[in-house]
Amino acid sequence: MTAQDRWIQFAKEDFILAKAAFEKEIFNQVCFHSQQAIEKSLKAFLSKNQQIIPKTHSLCELLTICKNLDSSFLELGDSCIKLDKYYIPTRYPDALPGTGPEGLPCKKDAEESISILESAFDWIHNKL
Repeated sequence: MTAQDRWIQFAKEDFILAKAAFEKEIFNQVCFHSQQAIEKSLKAFLSKNQQIIPKTHSLCELLTICKNLDSSFLELGDSCIKLDKYYIPTRYPDALPGTGPEGLPCKKDAEESISILESAFDWIHNKL
């Protein structure tokens, strides 16, 4: 199994976990795993293109590198910005105060995250 294949497999697992968390109404984990699935998908694209995979969780940073390889990645800018805001507050409970005006993500946030995940995931995987 190649490095790209491993990134793809991990991305698919996060996609499945995001959907499962939505079914169980664990909305913060929906948002987290949506962000993670896109992060790992972007890293799969970088791996496919023989790029060094940066040690970052920032979708916007990864997207910048991807855009340098393929300018059509500009299309994902807004999606990456939206999902990036969930990484810290859904990962670290002690980071919650002051990170979001309403605290943990709600159902509406989770619905938006799943919608972004479905479209961005397919879009990126069509590039692989």
